[in-house]
Amino acid sequence: MMLFAVIFLVLLANISGLSISSPESSVERRAFVSNSLIATGFLSLPTISNAAIDLEGYEDGPRGLKYKVIKPPTDPDSPSPQRAQKVKAKYTLYLNGFPDVNPNAKKVDSSKGPFGEKPLEFIAGVYQVIKGWDLTVLDMKVGEERRIVVPSDLGYGAKGASGAIPGGATLYFDMELVEIGQMSQLGPEQLKWLEDNPL
Repeated sequence: MMLFAVIFLVLLANISGLSISSPESSVERRAFVSNSLIATGFLSLPTISNAAIDLEGYEDGPRGLKYKVIKPPTDPDSPSPQRAQKVKAKYTLYLNGFPDVNPNAKKVDSSKGPFGEKPLEFIAGVYQVIKGWDLTVLDMKVGEERRIVVPSDLGYGAKGASGAIPGGATLYFDMELVEIGQMSQLGPEQLKWLEDNPL
């Protein structure tokens, strides 16, 4: 099950020249994951409130995000990504908390598959992923691993996502930034888009 939870908000058109993959491949991946979720019963999962989750040791991130650094970056002095820069990240998404602290936690999606792991590649800070991811990855460095708790308004909101993620759900991610890639080519149109669309 790959790339469903965090790439649901991917821009299907080449908005302002910032895109990373063909729409056909994205649609195929989403269709595969949607069918997998139905087959494995990851639908209409109940959610529990943050009050029931132990967030001791977590730091406050922007706009209600919570995070805990599990592994420090390879080089603490290395830069973080910039908006419109390609990145690759490994992840696992849970509902109802993390499984080692809550027996009701359910894994919904992961970059880890039965034949290895394929990190998710996207352009940071341009709404190709949920806002909680954009805000997080722009604050990380290569090699850093975090646990992040994403409130609903920075995830999939009141509508949820295709039945697999209920409306109003808090999202729980294990996440690692594995690579910072090239910067997108930014002309006047792209620079104006970034200015008009802050995170």
